Amino acid sequence: MASSRRHRNADVPVEIVQLEGLVALKIIKHCEEESDDGIDLVQGVLLGLVVDQKLEITNCFPIPRASADEFDNLKFQMEVMRNLRHVNVDHLHVGWYQSTFYGSFLNKTLLDSQFTYQSQIEESVALIYDPTKTAKDQLSLRAFRLSKAMMEMRKKEDFSAETIKANGLSFETMFEEIPVVLRNSHLNNVTLCEIESKLASKKTFNNLDMATGNVMENYLRLLMDSVEDLSQDTNKYLNYQKLFLKQQYSKDQQIAKRQAEDADRISRGEEPLGTDDILKNFKPLPPAQRLEGLLLSSQVQTYSDELLQFATQSFGKLFMAKSLQPPSSTNSI
Repeated sequence: MASSRRHRNADVPVEIVQLEGLVALKIIKHCEEESDDGIDLVQGVLLGLVVDQKLEITNCFPIPRASADEFDNLKFQMEVMRNLRHVNVDHLHVGWYQSTFYGSFLNKTLLDSQFTYQSQIEESVALIYDPTKTAKDQLSLRAFRLSKAMMEMRKKEDFSAETIKANGLSFETMFEEIPVVLRNSHLNNVTLCEIESKLASKKTFNNLDMATGNVMENYLRLLMDSVEDLSQDTNKYLNYQKLFLKQQYSKDQQIAKRQAEDADRISRGEEPLGTDDILKNFKPLPPAQRLEGLLLSSQVQTYSDELLQFATQSFGKLFMAKSLQPPSSTNSI
């Protein structure tokens, strides 16, 4: 994985991601070609440059899907970047991209992948493309990176409740979302204006399309599944707490009993037995890891935000459609 060139203070994080329009089209094209049913996930590498607090993504290339026995992912990336450098094309590694299905991307795989990238390239981001949302006339490209607290905890691989509380980490602060802006060359803008002028005479009403019920239904189904998984994870943690308290209560009882017995032995001039044997019998339970709960909570929040957005759009379209109806038929809406 190549290191990216820096033109800024390393202590100041990247505040914006500038994505070339051609890169966005290449990502969309890769997803459409590799994902036959629109559900299979695709991944690729982002190339570009860091200027001040802006990450400029100027190129990308896809990662072919192949079995581990016949394909070396790292070797393939290095070979492509070497060839790009030979033809004087941007070849500096600044992150990776991945497609998602209805916003289902917050998982341990994403966390581990971004941690690997961000450990070697501090400015790297994960660009998430959602084709299902884009199909509804709304381009969905979001950039994420791990927060500093999450990076430190991932290095230690300690996600116990006490450590999470001490670091002030929550499901809302695991990932940091960076604004994404699209940039086109002047020639591309002129071409788009010409295309728009030619299509201006063709009036379409796609923006008033009310067919968002299936999208909201899928989001609700995924949200219910995530809430159920989160409930199961919470029950596991509650069972761990019950077992911990039960063990602690039993240990305290035996220690109190032994201390009373030792007090009697000392009063009789005998040697106390001590509590070492009791402590050996009660081995401390391994701390319950809360990473899965954090990821599930963050995914539930993402589904909720997407549902809110789609519901807001649907109500807006509903009121607009109502205003276009004749007075005699508005009562039925």
